[in-house]
Amino acid sequence: MPPSRDKSKELSIRRSRSLKDGQSCFSELAKEYDAWFDREGKLIFFIEAHAFIPLLRSLPKPWLEIGVGSGRFAQTLGIETGIDPSSRLIRMARKRGTNAFVNRGEERLFDEESFGTVFLIVTLCFLDSPLKVLKEAKRILRPDGKIVLGFVLKESPWGQFYQQKKALGHRFYTYATFYSYEEVIKILEQAGFTIERIASTLFQKPEEVRQVEEPKEGYFPEAGFTIIVAGKK
Repeated sequence: MPPSRDKSKELSIRRSRSLKDGQSCFSELAKEYDAWFDREGKLIFFIEAHAFIPLLRSLPKPWLEIGVGSGRFAQTLGIETGIDPSSRLIRMARKRGTNAFVNRGEERLFDEESFGTVFLIVTLCFLDSPLKVLKEAKRILRPDGKIVLGFVLKESPWGQFYQQKKALGHRFYTYATFYSYEEVIKILEQAGFTIERIASTLFQKPEEVRQVEEPKEGYFPEAGFTIIVAGKK
C-alpha cells in the first residue's frame, strides 16, 4: 500500500534535511576532508589517480568534474572546470587552479554540448539522484563526449568496509549510498550512455595498503576502485 500524502511529505522532508546535513557536513569538515589526501589517504589517492592516466589521452576536451570537492583529482588529472555544492571546498579547488563553481550536478549551469568529458570521481555515492545528474551530464556533453565514473563498488571489500563505517555513523559515509556494478551499468544505460572501457585498481584490502599498484583492464569485484568510461548513445 503506498504511503499517505502526509507520510510522503514527511519522507520528502526527512530526505531533504539529510541532503542538507550531508552538504553541511562536507562544508563544516572541509579542512579535515582535504587533509585526508595528505595523511592516511595519500597512497590510496595516488593509486586511484594513477589508474586514470592511461585513459586520459583518449578523452575529448574540455573537461568538467562534477563533485570536484577540494580539487585534488582535478589538479592531478588536469581537469579545467569543476562544480560542487560546498562553497568552502570550491574555494580550495580554485586555489588549486580549477575554474570551479558552486552548483549541484542535476542543476543546469552550462550550455548544451559544451564539454568533451565529464568526470564523477567518488561522487556517485553522495548524489541524491544519480540518474538526474547523469542525464544532465549527457545534455552538456558533445555528441562524441564521454562520461568517466570513478567509484567504490558495493560488493567490493572496500565497499563493505565503508558500509560498516556508515552503519556506525561515520561523519562522511553516513550520507553515502553504494551501488553494485550492475546497478551502475543500469543507471548509465538509463541515462543514455554506452559502456566503452573499464579499469580497476586498489586490490589491497582496507587498512592494508602498503604499495603502489598498476590498474587492470576490466571489471574485478575484488577491486576497491573501479573506473568506467562511457559514451553517448
